[in-house]
Amino acid sequence: MTVDIANESGLEVDSTGLVRLAAFTLDQLRIHPQAELSILLVDEATMSTYHKKYLGESGPTDVLSFPMDELRPPNDDEEPPEGLLGDVVLCPAITDRQAREHGRTATAEAEYLLVHGLLHLLGFDHGVPAEKAEMFELKDKIIAAWADQRPDRSGHPR
Repeated sequence: MTVDIANESGLEVDSTGLVRLAAFTLDQLRIHPQAELSILLVDEATMSTYHKKYLGESGPTDVLSFPMDELRPPNDDEEPPEGLLGDVVLCPAITDRQAREHGRTATAEAEYLLVHGLLHLLGFDHGVPAEKAEMFELKDKIIAAWADQRPDRSGHPR
């Protein structure tokens, strides 16, 4: 699994932890080990530009996903397809503010949003209640499994 990360946000972020979580998540979803993912951390101005350009909405947002090869988790009897997953863009400044609002640490909020973005890359959505329930249940399951298995378990509440 190739996970590239670039921090252009100007803020300190646990990039290694995000890469580990991305690899863990993709493994949990049985994505091909040769799949490629890019994570980009940007400042609010850049995120605002992307948000306007790609979604037509003003102001910054917390996470954006840009799928490439439209990979999907395989069924139990299928081999995982190889290819480019795409890009997940996070804005740590927004993540830090939201963490306080959601009662999480900044790291936990970034992890939550990364998994959210990864699920979007894999075709999950939350536009209708049934899709939202499926996506958020899967996200919560992955985050809980990560909390139990992460290499640096101490000091990171669920």
